[in-house]
Amino acid sequence: MTAPPDLTVNIGTLELRNPVLAASGTFGYGSEYGRFVDLSDFGGIVTKTLTPEPWPGNPPPRAAETAAGMLNSIGLQNVGVEAFIRDKIPYLRKVDTALIVNVGGGPVEEFVYVTERLSDCEGIDALEINMSCPNVSGGMDFSTDPRRAAELVSTLRGLTELPLIAKLTPNVTDIGEIARSVEEAGADAISAINTLRGMAVDIRTRRPMLGAVTGGLSGPAIKPVAIAAVYRIASQVAVPVIGIGGIMSGEDAVEFLVAGATAVQVGTATFVEPRAGPSVARTLAEWCAASEVHSVRSLIGSLQIPSQEDAPCHRS
Repeated sequence: MTAPPDLTVNIGTLELRNPVLAASGTFGYGSEYGRFVDLSDFGGIVTKTLTPEPWPGNPPPRAAETAAGMLNSIGLQNVGVEAFIRDKIPYLRKVDTALIVNVGGGPVEEFVYVTERLSDCEGIDALEINMSCPNVSGGMDFSTDPRRAAELVSTLRGLTELPLIAKLTPNVTDIGEIARSVEEAGADAISAINTLRGMAVDIRTRRPMLGAVTGGLSGPAIKPVAIAAVYRIASQVAVPVIGIGGIMSGEDAVEFLVAGATAVQVGTATFVEPRAGPSVARTLAEWCAASEVHSVRSLIGSLQIPSQEDAPCHRS
């Protein structure tokens, strides 16, 4: 009998049983989906962003469907780090999968406070730094300036021994430059991409379809942008890259891995099908078995670029 493919991957010192993570902001704090899926089928769960104090988020409406995707303007609504430690961690400690907590804030001091509080908590395996949210004022300040990005990561690196994952925005001229800056500052991995800034208009009322006017575009529509960002980042840094954007199937995950991602996050698909994450992990394993890929690690960065001699000639 043929052995099943090895799906294990490493993000810094953290080993994941498979490369499929639940994306931050789409999976609550895990317990919301616990009655629909076996959470241990994920390689890990990334929680909603946490800030020092509870945050109500943006005014409604906060979501709108678009062609091949959705816009959201949740605005980092969350229970606050103290309530998370008190009410959410006890449940998450019982889940047999990696726990990655997403850290947010406004000024650096808020990121520092959340990081310090979480670093003392048993059961947390890594921290993802949300330095790229397009739905709050100043939410992208740290990930659009390489100097500020490096300063934030360097500050947090001095506060914790947990693996740090810097989450970057695509809303920049050169995402590779930002990636290099956070790697040099001590990030153990990079997740990309956060949502693209977008907008939709109700032509009957001539009003924006989101209460905050603009929001973050996610879903299959952004997958090509996300894969290109992963490819660019992975070609310029040595740390693992976690791909995010429009992943709906195991084949989608393979695309990201081949482009250079070590792991992926499934987000918007969860709103369509709550069991999407485990389904992606299962179909990834099935694809590997059918393709005689014995270890998913062999896919990472395996993209073959044709030489100029082999490339087809296109003339207008």
